[in-house]
Order: sequence, then structure tokens, then C-alpha cells
Amino acid sequence: MLKLLRTILVFTLIAVLSIAAYVGYQLWRYEVFKTPVYENTAPDIPDMSSPTKILLFSKTNSFRHLEAIPAVETLFQKFAEKNNWQLFITENAAIHNADLLDKFDLIIWNNVTGDVLTEEQRAALKAHMMKGGRMLALHGTGGNEHYDWAWFPKHVIKSQFIGHPMFPQFRDGTLRVENRSHPATAHLSETKPWHEEWYSFDKSPRGNVEVLISVDEREYDVPESLKMGEDHPLVWHHKVGDGTVFFSALGHLAEAYEDQEYQILLENASVWLLNQ
Repeated sequence: MLKLLRTILVFTLIAVLSIAAYVGYQLWRYEVFKTPVYENTAPDIPDMSSPTKILLFSKTNSFRHLEAIPAVETLFQKFAEKNNWQLFITENAAIHNADLLDKFDLIIWNNVTGDVLTEEQRAALKAHMMKGGRMLALHGTGGNEHYDWAWFPKHVIKSQFIGHPMFPQFRDGTLRVENRSHPATAHLSETKPWHEEWYSFDKSPRGNVEVLISVDEREYDVPESLKMGEDHPLVWHHKVGDGTVFFSALGHLAEAYEDQEYQILLENASVWLLNQ
């Protein structure tokens, strides 16, 4: 009997250590506890001769969306080739200075997480947006539970992320397309099945933004602490000074960017922003 108990204990210990090692590896792999890194020397950019120049910024100082980030980069490379856009992809945050930002017609923050900008870089981005800049902010960019730069969630995202379901993290739900007259959503039906890591926010930004898509909380199991009720927006646009932001909380999984309707949404949103 004692030998059996000892065997059970050993196997239990091995199982616990294996699980702990796996969890630790995943936390390391996804850079959950990454020490922030800041850049002060701007990257060299090529001759920007195209009439339409787009900055795709993918830096992370916290959780890294390992699958979504390259999926977005690949997708926008396709868009750039199709539309004759000049696309510059970087993770160097020092590109956020007045001289360089003003070279671009559109800034895309691709699942940017954590505190990534210095005070000077924050000031440059804020000034750029206030005087008419355009930004497409994707998923993780609005998914930080704490922002060291309070201006960003208040004015760029317009709402504070509070979490998403876990166990399971990804759930089937139904998107409600509220505005089918906007170029980004005109091709969509009134509802769309979607598999997602569903973001919740401390409050609905409705009233301060134009909501394009929301989610029906009755369609997926929402933990009590994450419920927003009948008003749970996920895609919207709004003004920041004279600038314009288009935000989508969709797109944790790489598969999202393979969905043809979502590809059209992102391309049309970009074209719309470029014309603002």
C-alpha cells in the first residue's frame, strides 16, 4: 500500500511539474512578463515615393500575439500591392517622431501591447493625431488592462479593456452589424458567426464613437465580471482632434485575417481612413 501511495505521489509530482513547466514556457513564449524595451534611434526608411504611404507598427512590450501579428503583416502586404500603397513595417517605436510620422498617410498599430513609447514619442503621436493623422488600431492595441499613458485608452481607444473569457479562451458568438452604410461594413449581412477571444470594456464607448459592429452576449458564455449587457461594441471609429481612429477588437487568431469578409472590412476601413 505504501509503495502504491509513493508511486501515485511521484506521478502526481511529475504531472504538476510538467504542467508548471508548460505554463512557464507559454508565458515566456508569449512574452507576458517581458521587460519593456524602448528605442531612441529611428529606423532608416526607404524613399517614400508612392502617393500613399502606410506605417505598420507591430511592437510589443507585453503579451505578444505570435500568430496574429505576422498574419496582419502578410495581409497588408497584399493590400499594398493591390492598391499601390507603400508599406513600411517596423517594431522600432522611435519612428514616432514628428518628422517621420508626417511622412505617412495612415498609421496601423498591429496588436501593440504594453508601454512602448517614450514621453517624446507619445507627444509626437498625440500631436500627429490631433492635427489630422489617421490610425487603424487592431485587437491587442486596445487590449491592455493597464496603460501607463492614460491619454491612449481615453482618446485613441475610447474605452478601457477589462478582460476576456478564459477556459475556453475562444468561443463562438454572433456579430451584429449595426451600420451597413459605412464602406468598411457595407458588404456584411446583419449578423455574422464569429470565433473569437471576446474583449470586454469598462463601459460602452457609444455616444463618443460611431459603432459599426457589436456582439450579442446571449450568443456566448460571458463571465459575470465581463458582462456589458445589451451594448457591447467591438468595432467603431471616432475623431481624435482633427484626426480619425478606426478600432477593431476582433482578430486574436490568425484565422480571422483569412476570413474574406474581415479582409474586406480591413481593406475598406484603410481606404476610408485614407480619404478622411
